[in-house]
Amino acid sequence: MSLPIIVKLEEVEKAFGDQSVLKGVTLGIPKGKITTIIGPSGEGKSVMLKHIIGLIRPDRGKIIVDGTDLTRIDDRELNDIRKKFAMLFQSAALFDSMNVFDNVAFPLREKRRGAEQEICRLVQEMLDRVELGNMGHKFPAELSGGMKKRAGLARALVMRPEIILFDEPTTGLDPLMAHAIHKLILAMQKTFGFTGVMVSHQIPEIFPISDWVAMLKNGKIIAMSPSDEFQQTADPVVLEFISVNNGVLLAPA
Repeated sequence: MSLPIIVKLEEVEKAFGDQSVLKGVTLGIPKGKITTIIGPSGEGKSVMLKHIIGLIRPDRGKIIVDGTDLTRIDDRELNDIRKKFAMLFQSAALFDSMNVFDNVAFPLREKRRGAEQEICRLVQEMLDRVELGNMGHKFPAELSGGMKKRAGLARALVMRPEIILFDEPTTGLDPLMAHAIHKLILAMQKTFGFTGVMVSHQIPEIFPISDWVAMLKNGKIIAMSPSDEFQQTADPVVLEFISVNNGVLLAPA
């Protein structure tokens, strides 16, 4: 891969008790692109995301973010590295006690502590971008599933992170709304240029919005290529997974 790599995993292994989850994951995430990780349920895709952001430390291997090996730094240095990141969780993880506006403003108030007028400007701008411009006064319980995802995306974007991790961002949405959220993620990536790392089961939806696709199976990355090439794979394991999840039978290229 000739593209600049911003996140690299080298032979990462992780076990929880007797259960070995990651068994030597090696993966490079291209800078300024959307890379989607697919694979069967229970293979450790979300665990891999938590390693990338430093929430879990590996048993073995390296995790290198923008040249820094997360396995060799202390907590203070790790907190500095995390400033490069934002994460959009499956549930959007909004604070129920805060309205949408305050949810989006939360990281700005916690980390920047700038003038409230400027914070309000930035929050409103981001709400407008995700088409929630007139929803700031509402609370999470008053929002549809799609609106919650939009609010979560606005909060992830408001700090202008270099890297955003998406953990099944369209879980629980109907196909039309899932398509709308995928289009919004792509539009925001084109606007802000962040590096996106997405875990998803949405096949074939993820292919048009992804620059690169990788597959995790049996604790290892077994395939990675540009999205259009990935769909033309001759690998029988990858082909079967795509076919089953797409609901159609594909033939090898």
